[in-house]
Parts: sequence; C-alpha cells; structure tokens
Amino acid sequence: MLLATGCSGSGDGEAAGGSAEASGSGGAAAKPITASVYSASVNGTFDDMKSRVGKQIADKTGVTLKFEFPVGGATAQKIPLMISSGEYPDMIMPEKDMGKLVDAGAMVDLRPLIDKYGPNIKKVYGEYMNRLVWSKDDGGIYFLPYAGVGGQQLEANGGFQIQHRVLKELNYPQIKTVQDYENALKAYIDKNPTTDGQPTIGMTLNAGEWQIKLSTTNPAFYATGGSDDGEFQIDDETYEATYHYLRPQEKEYFRWLNHMYSIGLLDKESFTQKYDQYKSKVSTGRVLGIIDQLWDYQDAEQVLKSEGKFDRTYARFPVTLDESVKQKELQSTGYLAGYGIGITTSAKHPEQLIQMLDYMASDEGQVLRNWGVEGVDYKLEDGKRVIPQDVQQKKSNDAANYMKESGIGNYAFAPMYGDGVLDPTGNPYTTNFESQIIAAYSDEDRETLARYGAKRYIDLWPSSDQFPVKAWGAAWNIPKETGSDLDVLAKKADGVMKKRIPEAIMAKPEQFDKVWDSFMKDLQDLNIDKVNKLTTDLVKARAELWKEK
Repeated sequence: MLLATGCSGSGDGEAAGGSAEASGSGGAAAKPITASVYSASVNGTFDDMKSRVGKQIADKTGVTLKFEFPVGGATAQKIPLMISSGEYPDMIMPEKDMGKLVDAGAMVDLRPLIDKYGPNIKKVYGEYMNRLVWSKDDGGIYFLPYAGVGGQQLEANGGFQIQHRVLKELNYPQIKTVQDYENALKAYIDKNPTTDGQPTIGMTLNAGEWQIKLSTTNPAFYATGGSDDGEFQIDDETYEATYHYLRPQEKEYFRWLNHMYSIGLLDKESFTQKYDQYKSKVSTGRVLGIIDQLWDYQDAEQVLKSEGKFDRTYARFPVTLDESVKQKELQSTGYLAGYGIGITTSAKHPEQLIQMLDYMASDEGQVLRNWGVEGVDYKLEDGKRVIPQDVQQKKSNDAANYMKESGIGNYAFAPMYGDGVLDPTGNPYTTNFESQIIAAYSDEDRETLARYGAKRYIDLWPSSDQFPVKAWGAAWNIPKETGSDLDVLAKKADGVMKKRIPEAIMAKPEQFDKVWDSFMKDLQDLNIDKVNKLTTDLVKARAELWKEK
C-alpha cells in the first residue's frame, strides 16, 4: 500500500482489496472532465484544484471541480431557484436544503453507484451505512456525509472567548460563570478604557446576520446545560423536543446579556454589524471578549497573529450561567450522518464522479487531503508522518494562504475517517491529534492553559463520557419535508426569534420581562406546541431508523 504520499502508485486498489480500475480510483487513463459543484456553506473557500492537493486529485481521477458558493442574500434563494428551473450543478452540498432537493427528485440514488464503484466508501462508513438511508419509507442514499467516521473530539473550539492579555493582567482569575466573565471584562476595561487610541470594547456578538444563532442563541442552551439540537432541546430519555427558548433558565441567560448591554460592556453594534464588520472589529485587537466558534472568528484572529499581537488572541472557556450547570457541548451524537455531498440528476458523468469520491475516500486519498504532499507539507521519520516546524508555523499563523497554496482542508467534503483514527501504517489519518494540537498553540495559549491546569482547551470542558450518546444524532441534522406544517411553522418561529431576541437584549432592564412575555405569546400564537410535537415525532423516527441492526 502506498500511503505515505498522495502521488505514488496507481491509486487505492490494494487498500480496498481490488484493482485500481475496479475501485474507481481513476488514474492517468481516466477521461478528463470538469464538474460543477455548489456548496451552500457561506464560509466556503476553494483553490480551483490549482493547489498541490487539488492537482494530484485531478491527475488521479481525471475530474476538475469548479465550485460555486453563495454570495450575500443569494444564500436562501439559490437552491429554490435551481429547483424551479430544473437545472442543477453536477454535485451539490446543500446543507439544510437537502430535503427540498430530494423532494424535487433532483438527487441521484447513490446506492447502485456505490455498490459498483465505491469499495472505499463502503469501507469508511462501515457499520454506519444504514445511517445514510434517507428515511424509513425511502431507502435511497442521496448524500455522502462529510463528518469524519469513528473520530474522537480532541479539541473544544466554542464556549466564551477572552483575550490572553485580560487573563494575564488579572492574574488568571476563575472563568466559570457569566458573572466571572463579566467581572474580568469590567476589571480590565476599567483600567484600560482605550486600545491603540480607540475605545476598548468589552464584548461583541456576531449577530447582524445568520450568525445570530452561532453567537447569541446557541450559547444560551450551552450556558444553561443544553446541547446542540439546533432550535430545540431533546430529552435524553424520552426524546421529547422543546423549542429551546421556552426553557426558563434561558430567559435568565438573555437577561444577563440585557444587563451587559445596559452597562455598556456589550457592543451596541452587535445586532447591526455585518460579518465583515465584525471580523474587522475583532482584528483590531480592541475587543476583549466574544462568544463564537473558532472557525467563525479565526480569520480575524489570524490578522492579529500576523501582526504579532498574540496577547490579543483568545482563550476559550465553557462558561455557564452558574456553577451548578454542567456544560454539554461535548455530548456525543454518535456518527452524525446528514449534511454531505450528492450527485444531481443533471450530472453527465455520475460514474466518474463517484469514482473520484471513492479515490478520495481511499487511504491514499485521505492522507493526501489531510496531510498534503510528502516532502513539502510533511516528512516521514521512522515511519511516522511529521510536520516540520516551519510548515507548522505557516499553518498556525498564515492559515488562509497556506490552505490555498497546499489545498489541505479544501477537500474535506468526501468520505473520511475522523480525528484519532489510525491508518494501516499506525499513523493518524488526520493531523488533529493531541501533540499536533499543542504544537499549533501560541506561547500565550500554552501559558494560559498551564495557569488553568490544562494542556488543551478541551481539558477545561466536561468530557463526553459524562453524558449519554444521542440516539438521534442531532435534531438540526434531521431533514424536514419541504412545505410541511413543521417546515412552515418552524420558519415562522425563527422569524419571531430574530425579532424578539435582539429586542429583549437591547431593552431597558425594567422592560426586559415585558418583551420576553411578548416573545412567549408570539410563540404560543403560532402554535409552538405543535412544532414541539412534530419535532418530537421526527426525533423518535430518526432514533428508530438509526437503531443498531
């Protein structure tokens, strides 16, 4: 087996127990084609297969991919427009619009193609192939999930963020509750009202666009003992679903944000700024605290790193409403089949596209996508793959340019194993393992973690083994029938939330309860109890479908 480099040998045939031709890995004989791909991810980047990794995938499979990503307000309208026209790209990653495409008959059932051309795909998904089935009534496989199979959660990238300089000046205070977080921000800003001649900002939220859920409302259930089921909380034992804003403890979390707004520690522009404005503001280094996911703010943090302002980058903590709450961000979903890539009925070469995905799922393909090219992005030392220090510095401090140049991280949409899974050589498939995570930290990260008795940020979080594995995966991951009562009512509830949450946070403190009561009444008026019941039915059906066979 040729696992050390993505450009060696004839492909993945031996790894899968067959010839390269049988496994569909393509190779030099593959007919060159160009395939269009649409990704609904608003954070999508790509390199047009001009990177080191991209060139080798194209050479191996004969497929050159042309990606399109949503721009601005086109995000919500793009896929409905495709459906109305009946014209689709060759492949698509629709995320929440998966159901619309399946309902429209736009997706190819991949099962026959996988049976004929996908030995590596079958190998990767293994016992979880049944989770790829669309529903109890529809046994088709329309999407190949890009969540890593069999992986472990090795790092925590969410929680509440606070700059290292704040922690250092305050001699690393306890950061466990929202009160602790508030106290640290206030103590620092009182001493340092300006940063580089501009007003220091206590905290800002990325809440002017769709990230309101990421930065404002998802943290409400995390801080109050819930886990991520989208707009619902699911009972671990009964599978009963509750629109999460109905939970009384969340009202108190939003009351805290209202308090932060009223005393001037929460940025007044939190609900009006666009994403680019948010990133620009964070990249100045004058924002002491944010509540976000690393992937959403890392571009701004990279600017700070490039300027040597590591003390203004962020440490992460599992902050909760009070110390009685156990933060459940690491609760396991089991293998989360769902969001993924599919081939549409418009594709002219579905056989070659599935062969490309199968090559990318091979051991050789996975090493190439995750590690890059041997001798450039990594080297072998005594049989172990090692990332040289100068390369690691590029990956840590100039991530966007390194990703574009190397292609590593741009091809994570095909089936693959998760973090911590070892290949036949004893090396991990991905570069996300404990020693590598630590190697990527800045000196400030290491100092902060040491002061809190941790080696990695995940050490600060309650571990996943403290919670039951979710039998349904995640509620946000379960497709809803387009135009169904649940689909329509859930969208109405979403609209109510996006109006009332900012209103409640920005209200005068004495008006908070009145606004919240109006929020609850609006939800009852649109029949939120029916939304809960229909969601419960979906969750129970998913748990039944995913039962081990």
